[in-house]
Amino acid sequence: MLYRHTVHHHTYVFDDLKTLLARATPRRSGDELAGVAAQTAEERVAAQMALADLPMAVFLNEAVIPYEQDEVTRLILDSHDRAAFAPISHLTVGDFRDFLLSETATSAVLAQLKWGLTPEMVAGVSKLMRNQDLITVAAKCQVVSRFRNTLGGRGRLHTRLQPNHPTDDPRGILASIIDGLLYGSGDAVIGINPATDSVPATVQLLHMLDQLRVRLRDIPTQTCVLSHITTTLRAIEQGAPVDLAFQSIGGTEGVNRSFGVDLALLREGYEATLALKRGTVGQQVMYFETGQGSALSANAHHELDQQTAEVRAYAVARAFDPLLVNSVVGFIGPEYLYNGKQIIRAGLEDHCCGKLLGLPMGIDVCYTNHAEADQDDMDTLLTLLATAGVTFIMGLPGADDVMLHYQSTSFHDALYARNLLGLQPAPEFQKWLTDNGLFGNNGRLLTGQSRQWLLDTAMGR
Repeated sequence: MLYRHTVHHHTYVFDDLKTLLARATPRRSGDELAGVAAQTAEERVAAQMALADLPMAVFLNEAVIPYEQDEVTRLILDSHDRAAFAPISHLTVGDFRDFLLSETATSAVLAQLKWGLTPEMVAGVSKLMRNQDLITVAAKCQVVSRFRNTLGGRGRLHTRLQPNHPTDDPRGILASIIDGLLYGSGDAVIGINPATDSVPATVQLLHMLDQLRVRLRDIPTQTCVLSHITTTLRAIEQGAPVDLAFQSIGGTEGVNRSFGVDLALLREGYEATLALKRGTVGQQVMYFETGQGSALSANAHHELDQQTAEVRAYAVARAFDPLLVNSVVGFIGPEYLYNGKQIIRAGLEDHCCGKLLGLPMGIDVCYTNHAEADQDDMDTLLTLLATAGVTFIMGLPGADDVMLHYQSTSFHDALYARNLLGLQPAPEFQKWLTDNGLFGNNGRLLTGQSRQWLLDTAMGR
């Protein structure tokens, strides 16, 4: 089907839906690298106008990747709830944007709508939004998830404590964990990216994390070693204390194959981890990471723009009822998001689109050292996301990951956002912080001798 729009007596024609979505996307380097971006700002506006006039129902009749060729497409269409879609089925994409920004679109209404939305619908409407629109809509969406604590409640900002070490040295990892806990970090998860993805190393790290969590007066949080899901399955077979199964995923069958997974393998990992029943307040056991550009870097993007491919990954995540989903937004590099402006836009898009699809969405506010970005850009994105109700961010010593070699957010960055906006950690984790003298009853960090027990206990003194 052809789509068209005329600007100043020039008619722009878009051959199919995926071309229309790509041309309507705000400028970014990855789409230019892939050759799918609008050639001019005028063409981009023409595509956005044509997209605004597009009936929402078209997304159910024209797949951007054929149903027969891609299992993610089959998952999207087979799981679509037409009854949930019915209230907005008569709208155009532009009308849908207006609806999302209206007072009618409350948190309860959006929660009921999520299974009626496809990723392409959500990606499409986001392309018509300004940054303030993305923030406004995301802030309406409340997505709660539970394992050993409750994540995603109103007035909460959670953190993943990320104690990575270039050699998986237990002493270095332990030092980072202690540092993070003293700043109130780690309620979303204490999660390590292992330097080596081997079963013995993963099992050793899992035991160390679980023993530390129990020794420190049963911290009400969850731990995770972010190894490949096949490694996690082998660790479970060996009796390792696995709280969450982790996997990087993408929005096409091809990119998932490049990660060494498919939907069947994800299901196997989900069921094996769920069977352990290690949660106390809930049993949501999956942790997924995504990022714009992964499909293009794997040459598995099917000429989709990178943002549409990214949002399709959220349909994969949604199928497994995750505790956490994280877009590592600036991690892949400037080939895909060139500068701070593009990273900020992409982070707001990913958060809003994930929330609309019902996901407990976190953002790794990050950049690589060869991108045209700096920590001021990250401060801006962090503040905007915290205002928009982001579920969680990263907490790293000094905001510098010494193993993965990229820049993110620090423990004190999370404190800044919580203090500025009056946000708190997960309620169970907050109680642990207060009961153990790390935070005061006002939710603010305490200093002094009351914190010495944590150091002594963690170091076995």
